[in-house]
Amino acid sequence: MFEVLLKKLTSFLLKVVNLGFSKQVGMYKILRIALFLLPISLWSQDIHFSQFYMSPLNLNPALTGVMNCKMRFIANFRNQWAPVLKTNAFNTFNASFDQKIPVSRYDYFGFGGTLWADKAGSLDFKTVSFKLSGSYAKRLSGSRTSANYLVFGLDGSLNQRSVSFQNAIWGSQITVNGPNTNNPGDPTAYDPSFIFADVSVGMLWFSVLDKKNNVYFGGSYSHLNEPLQNNARNISGNNFQAAPLYPKLAVHAGGTFQMGYKNSIVPGIVSFFQGPHWQVNGGTSFRFNLSQSKFDEQSFQLGLWARLANSEKTINGTEIKKGILMDALILSTRFDYNKMGFGLSYDINTSSLRNASAANNSFELSFIYNICGPERRGIYCPNF
Repeated sequence: MFEVLLKKLTSFLLKVVNLGFSKQVGMYKILRIALFLLPISLWSQDIHFSQFYMSPLNLNPALTGVMNCKMRFIANFRNQWAPVLKTNAFNTFNASFDQKIPVSRYDYFGFGGTLWADKAGSLDFKTVSFKLSGSYAKRLSGSRTSANYLVFGLDGSLNQRSVSFQNAIWGSQITVNGPNTNNPGDPTAYDPSFIFADVSVGMLWFSVLDKKNNVYFGGSYSHLNEPLQNNARNISGNNFQAAPLYPKLAVHAGGTFQMGYKNSIVPGIVSFFQGPHWQVNGGTSFRFNLSQSKFDEQSFQLGLWARLANSEKTINGTEIKKGILMDALILSTRFDYNKMGFGLSYDINTSSLRNASAANNSFELSFIYNICGPERRGIYCPNF
């Protein structure tokens, strides 16, 4: 996960936490503070899905319209940290639609729209985003059923972020017996909300060898305009310190490779680089063809993936030790029936947070529905 430190809100959050409370507060208070800080540490994060291959428009705008059919509907849901945060768990909802329009004999345009919403923690930190994306795919060589393509993509979004500080537990409310909710806390607390625009670009190369085998490689660069993630200017006057969202580079690759007559492997990997942080998610699925005839498309997949990220630890208050963190192992499954696909994944937490989460992290549900229509221009795109 990636974060941007909201500089101007630092002092405000310290007031919320009030680290100067008595040692009599005990572990109960510390736990409550930790649960409060957990969502705050993820402020200004980008959403991410373990099933990144089933959320293509969020991965790279150049994937808009890259499909074997004419139109595609996608829905995703992610639930994270429920064992720790209970009803305050992180929830992410995503829905997208994209379509391709043929240009000349082999090339095509793609366009689409995405709506997603993310809610995190007890302070109801919310982000709602509406995005429009477009792409142009140019055939470099080959025919409809065996070709190399280069795709260029662009998207623009309008986003709203908000947080409910009215739900916070303030330092003045902490007592030996737990938070005193009868104490009003800080009467000056407010619930900030702001809107910002965002722009991303992307490229993709893919090669379809035949109906059963393909490979692709792509990258996207998000937050070109580095939108601000605070609106402190409205309340702080000349003391405003901007907190822009770091640009993010995503590099991804994958493919489908036939094994035997019916089965195949579907490997994939994606790397994110944002500010001082990076993350890698990679692995493979094994696809088992269940079709009884060439007119019937059914398959079942089982996959194992791993997520790595960088980590930093402060030693003696000054020295910073950098390393690599194994964040989670991901178990995935998918069932495809003709033009519909259903995906399910479960993250097994392998970081030090597993002590609080009992190794449970998150689960995801994904759904894809393709509409081909009467015109199907051959197999010249990877399947997602």
